[in-house]
Amino acid sequence: MKTKKLLGILLASLLVMSLLSGCSLFSGGKPADKIIIFQSKVEITDQLKACAKAYEEETGVKVEVWETTGDDYLQQLKVRLNNNQHPTIFSLAPGAESQELKNYLADLSDLNFVDKIAENMAHEIDGKVVGIPYTLEGFGLVYNKSLIDASKVKDYDSFVQMLKDLKDQGVNGFSLSSESYFLIGHILNTPFALLDDPLDYINKLVAGEVKMQDTEEFKEFAKFMEAIREYTNNPLEVTYDKQCGDFATGKTASIHQGNWCYPMFKDYDIDFEMSLMPFPLMGNDKLAVSVPTCWFVNSQVSAAQQDAGKKFLEWLYTSETGKKYLMEEFKFIPVVEGMESPNLDPLSTAVSKFAAEGKTIGWPNSNWPAGIVDVYLQPVTQEFFTTNMSGEELLAKLTDAFVQAGNK
Repeated sequence: MKTKKLLGILLASLLVMSLLSGCSLFSGGKPADKIIIFQSKVEITDQLKACAKAYEEETGVKVEVWETTGDDYLQQLKVRLNNNQHPTIFSLAPGAESQELKNYLADLSDLNFVDKIAENMAHEIDGKVVGIPYTLEGFGLVYNKSLIDASKVKDYDSFVQMLKDLKDQGVNGFSLSSESYFLIGHILNTPFALLDDPLDYINKLVAGEVKMQDTEEFKEFAKFMEAIREYTNNPLEVTYDKQCGDFATGKTASIHQGNWCYPMFKDYDIDFEMSLMPFPLMGNDKLAVSVPTCWFVNSQVSAAQQDAGKKFLEWLYTSETGKKYLMEEFKFIPVVEGMESPNLDPLSTAVSKFAAEGKTIGWPNSNWPAGIVDVYLQPVTQEFFTTNMSGEELLAKLTDAFVQAGNK
């Protein structure tokens, strides 16, 4: 009995010591000397790697950055999480994605800058801050001011007239691209966002209680899609790189993209002004603006790894070097008090302006069933652009896709 009692005292002492030191019993009581970041924003991969190197130079902690394409990021993340290839920090869209993986999200409420995050921007689940916002992002039509007068593109008729006029001039008026979100995930957000209660509609859509083909906003959307198919280049033949390249060289007058695409133009000698304007569905005059992605710390790695991940995020958002990368290299719009971006690009400037004026719609697509865009919506849209499928048939198939995705 004495031996058992002594052993219990020793174990209790060891536990107290580990808690006081902030280290995990299972990590050998040593601070982590390496963390792994897996994130979905391909546009900042090179800059993030440079940031990781700067962090290692300042702290001695190595940061490994894993790469993947944006389209299959979520599936790749799930595979890695389920196969013990655990990243320390990863990214997700707040909403359906983060809810699906909430068992992997560490509590970040104790980070030293959480109280400085702009109102309603930190991502919370069950009353705890679990996600740190990257930036504000907005999307709509990135357009060439030399070719398009935004004040004249206000609705379906003026949008189609713009496509026809530019086609007569030998210019592609508008472009989607073949990647899932750039093909359907972003543009389909607008009819949802214009509804009185988007979340309620999504829930009823998944339950089979409403249909897109019976809803005015989606009927109008279908007309836009038919016009895009008739008067623009087939998006299935256009990659993201080509879409941006054709815009930068004046071959395309507008592209459905967001301010995140501006770094894609760095290798081009652009001789025109550009900006962002709303997708004019039902006369919409607002940009779709929200927090697209958050950083999360993996709750399933060791305590030492979690602590190291938190320290990296604190460094990224509070140190001079970290803030320089966020603002100047990643070109993020500030979401934390005290951070300023001295030279916002024209697209981010437009997002900031629309946000400041309150002329924004939300991103209800973040509440769609997780994985629906890649697995269900993209194939339907590919079929639409390769057949004579009517707009009404497109809506019927998209409606079926929501029911399937929500009840899988």
